[in-house]
Amino acid sequence: MKALTANRLSDGEVVFWKDGAWVERLAEAGLFDEDGPAASAEAAARGQPTLVIDPYLIDLVDSSGFWAPVSYRERIRALGPTNHELHGKQAEGGGAVEALRQAHGAARSSGRVNLIRRK
Repeated sequence: MKALTANRLSDGEVVFWKDGAWVERLAEAGLFDEDGPAASAEAAARGQPTLVIDPYLIDLVDSSGFWAPVSYRERIRALGPTNHELHGKQAEGGGAVEALRQAHGAARSSGRVNLIRRK
């Protein structure tokens, strides 16, 4: 599974794509299991340069019945600031937040690897 993510330009908030609009919670995000629909959603999101910056697809894994990013970096982005459990999206609690906290995976998602320049 994959989800499309970006940062909102107005406030820097991490957002996720769902049915042509941006939502703030990973649990609300639209999921893609095929490359075709995912690529067309990414292209549509890139057509909104005044709303978000750098939309890209992230890999997801099942975690306690919810979807969580494979990448540790993306799990941090989905939870919000990690300086205290009462800040950001993690302060809301619930099953989706606990699934993100308990998820295991790789250090890097394949979604951003193509953006890294190698010398």
